[in-house]
Amino acid sequence: MHNHILSLFLFASPAGGQTPNQFIQLVPLVLIFIVFYFFMIRPQQKKQKDREKVLDSLKRGDKIVTIGGVHGTVAGIDPDKKTVLVQVSDTTKIKFDRTAIANIDKQESGDKLTTKE
Repeated sequence: MHNHILSLFLFASPAGGQTPNQFIQLVPLVLIFIVFYFFMIRPQQKKQKDREKVLDSLKRGDKIVTIGGVHGTVAGIDPDKKTVLVQVSDTTKIKFDRTAIANIDKQESGDKLTTKE
């Protein structure tokens, strides 16, 4: 009995030359997949959903930082929500993809554009 239990934990064939159970050989692969799902895949999906929610709530007047390090204020948003017009100075506006936004600092009023000098 002791050898049989030990063989289950070590995934070795039981004494007597019998072939091991095929189900027992799949258990480690299933456990590895479960660990990958709960520690890598699921948190990444949650993070992506949160990022999409933040980008969808983007409005005119929000201060942003792009992934390239450009600081500015949202001057306009394309209706199909793919590009954002960012005001980086009094006379300069740059168009960025919405996915290029790294950080958003929300403003209380969505219509007021302010710039720091």
